[in-house]
Amino acid sequence: MSSLEQKYNDKIVKGFLISGLVWGVASMLVGVWIAFQMVYPELNFGPYFTFGRLRPLHTNAAIFGFALSIIFATGYHTVQRLCRVRIWSDKLAYLHLFLYNLTIIAAAITLPLGLNQSKEYAELEWPLDLSIVIWFVIFLINYFATIFTREEKQLYSAIWFYIASWVTIPILFIVNNLSIPVSWIKSYSVYSGVYDANIQWWYGHNAVAFVLTTPFLGLMYYYLPKHIKQPIYSHRLSIIHFWSLIFLYIWAGPHHLLYSPLPDWLQTTGMVFSIMLWMPSWGGMLNGFLTLTQAKEKIKTDATLKMLLVGLTFYGMSTFEGPLLSIRAVSGLGHNTDWIIGHVHGGTLGWVGMMSFAVIYYLVPRLWNTNLFSERLANVHFWVATLGILLYIVSMWVSGISEGSMWRAIDETGALKFPNWVQITETLKPYRLFRGIGGGLYFIGLIIMIYNVVRTIMNSGSGFKEIDLRIGSKEEKVV
Repeated sequence: MSSLEQKYNDKIVKGFLISGLVWGVASMLVGVWIAFQMVYPELNFGPYFTFGRLRPLHTNAAIFGFALSIIFATGYHTVQRLCRVRIWSDKLAYLHLFLYNLTIIAAAITLPLGLNQSKEYAELEWPLDLSIVIWFVIFLINYFATIFTREEKQLYSAIWFYIASWVTIPILFIVNNLSIPVSWIKSYSVYSGVYDANIQWWYGHNAVAFVLTTPFLGLMYYYLPKHIKQPIYSHRLSIIHFWSLIFLYIWAGPHHLLYSPLPDWLQTTGMVFSIMLWMPSWGGMLNGFLTLTQAKEKIKTDATLKMLLVGLTFYGMSTFEGPLLSIRAVSGLGHNTDWIIGHVHGGTLGWVGMMSFAVIYYLVPRLWNTNLFSERLANVHFWVATLGILLYIVSMWVSGISEGSMWRAIDETGALKFPNWVQITETLKPYRLFRGIGGGLYFIGLIIMIYNVVRTIMNSGSGFKEIDLRIGSKEEKVV
């Protein structure tokens, strides 16, 4: 092997990519199942496979299994190339991969058993929380040591977005998960009442910010220019985007608690900062779109580019809809309805999912030094997934606005028109059926991609056994 072939450690990148595919299948399969449980209650098999047990399994596997695997894969891949050095410690990287997957497996076992802290996106009990802290510290040491030993003096903006995630996630996670253990399987939060709610949604909103937004912006700023072989439209705009987004996002959490016992001034603060987030969010979206215009002739045939385009579109849509829903009058209609479910999945399926798929299609052929097995299948995946997203989101928009309107409807005497909750649920049933069908289409798209990826790896000649990467291609040389 030449010195160039040994320069970077891409075994760890491959490991996290495969991990992401495995947890992607698990999370989306459970997601489709629980979507149909909302239409056909007989699909709830007690006690371990009810909606209440499976829903946190779905969210944890999707966010911290699938999405975080892609984040770590791209984090390891980009930091080595942008810093022009190999990852600081191979052993720490492999230990991180092993402990990370061990934690996700443990989560997949404990959540259906009902071992749950009852905190959104923070359901895992304290022993698993401690394991997360251990492997995240291992990762932080390795990542920042790589940056400190870099050969490239300037840090490209993509690295800044990743750094923001690595710094903020531990703060959010530790503060929100402070608890008092009473046994090996049970603990109680140190917070209570409105304080607990405030801390929880400061964490919950910023888990979306610093797990599902900033690292994906980092990978967008790296892989989009690399894929089209053109520079980012404006490096200056990317820096403005970074600092304004980081400053504003952290204060927006209280908009989840409008019309609650939280002090009005704090609710208003969350609403105001949420509305201000329109500006940096759309600045980043426009930077991506204007970069794409340099390769617009390729969009018709290039599935990866289509996914990047749709991902950016849904980033813009979600970051418009989120501030809109933070306004008191709109929140009064939409909060706790299916509209919120549609909003969340517009971001996760449209932005996070499509960007993840694009990165997988970009990386797999390069990591295994081969060509993608089928560009045609990649295009089929794109159209099936896009149709699935649209069915999902539009059905939830209609369902949510209908639901909120029916809750608020009153007759001429001032009494509720629909006092029977079951009547409203029956009205929403067709829309929720379309939601399940949309999720099913998205899942089918994932299976198509996995088949394409497996055939690509098998055709490389190295298969899954040999994961030493040959990095001699022009695309992978640092520019």
